[in-house]
Amino acid sequence: MKRKGLGVSRITGWFNFLGQVAVTAGVDYGAATFANALLEMQFGFAATPGHTVTVFAVILLVHGLLNTRGVRLVALFNNVSVWWHLAGVTVIVGALVLVPSHHASASFVLTKFVNNTGFHSSFYVAMLGLLLAQYTLTGYDASAHMTEETQDAARSGPRGIVNSVLVSLVAGWILLLGLTFAIQDYDGALTSSTGVPPAQIFIDAIGDTGAKLLLLIVIGAQFFCGMASVTANSRMIYAFSRDGALPGSRLWHRINPRTQTPTSAVWLAAGGAFLLGLPALWNSTAYAAVTSVSVIGLYIAYVIPVFLRLRQGEAFARGPWHLGRWSRPVGVVAVGWTALIAVLFMLPTVSPVTAVSFNYTPVAVAVVLGFAGLWWLVSARHWFTGPKVHGTPEELAAAEAELEIR
Repeated sequence: MKRKGLGVSRITGWFNFLGQVAVTAGVDYGAATFANALLEMQFGFAATPGHTVTVFAVILLVHGLLNTRGVRLVALFNNVSVWWHLAGVTVIVGALVLVPSHHASASFVLTKFVNNTGFHSSFYVAMLGLLLAQYTLTGYDASAHMTEETQDAARSGPRGIVNSVLVSLVAGWILLLGLTFAIQDYDGALTSSTGVPPAQIFIDAIGDTGAKLLLLIVIGAQFFCGMASVTANSRMIYAFSRDGALPGSRLWHRINPRTQTPTSAVWLAAGGAFLLGLPALWNSTAYAAVTSVSVIGLYIAYVIPVFLRLRQGEAFARGPWHLGRWSRPVGVVAVGWTALIAVLFMLPTVSPVTAVSFNYTPVAVAVVLGFAGLWWLVSARHWFTGPKVHGTPEELAAAEAELEIR
């Protein structure tokens, strides 16, 4: 039974690793598309797949370099990020509400349904549309990854998760309403030369100069988000490899004695994200596939502990932060919902399915699951004994340094 539990824990870690890498790829590729749109407007740098992937690589490189400079710089970026996002949403929504002379009707915003996928089932297309919301509600596990560097982790960790969901829900909903009410030409936004419909919405609503300023705000927010994603991913890689759960673990869990950062893990996070986003060069649906991979990987990792907790029932030892009598019904809904989206987001997103439009999500998930399962059966089950709770002096010093900063 213990060996079975250890195997499940490794599968959970591998899916979390996949999801973390994919989230980094999704955020930074999104930043690259918006940055390329701004470059096209300002300098005529065409929004082609090759150019966007180049910008994507540069953003990942910068994030890698910044994350290797030390924990104080990372903490500074995190603090600025919070205010940038909140102020940015206020500025963008304010501009889209006050500046345009015309706004879309409530019936257009709330009831118009557009199906450009090639599928005839509106229900199927609507279900695929859930990917946007589901992708937005990921990454809150970053609070869990940072708990080793947090005071009163049993309370502050889950509190950070809940607060991040609530803030994302409110701010995201307001931003979406502001953006959709500002649409002037729906078809024109879809065929924009910038390659980014929101950029064209900005242009149509408030003009070129204002659109460039709003794009800078959006790119800045995405840059901060990608920075935090690389940080969280590197900490996950560090902890996972500290337990010997990744090939080359001795390399990935090293701490740089000068900067007190897991430098090798940072570059694995950035490099893995680049490889996952690279198919965008020849696959028109690559971005949707990356977001699907991130959602499936992370949510499977999220829900496995929930499923195991449900199996334990009243034998489960609650922590100081729990749902009380709502624990079981919420857990059942979470498991059922994750099972649904894990299947849904591996299905085709456009029709007909070709080599150019193929959703490679099932391939990525199958490779990770197959590799993790095979490695466990062949090797790891003979020596893996569970997480290591004691770190080296360098590791403990790094954790203490980050804790002091926070």
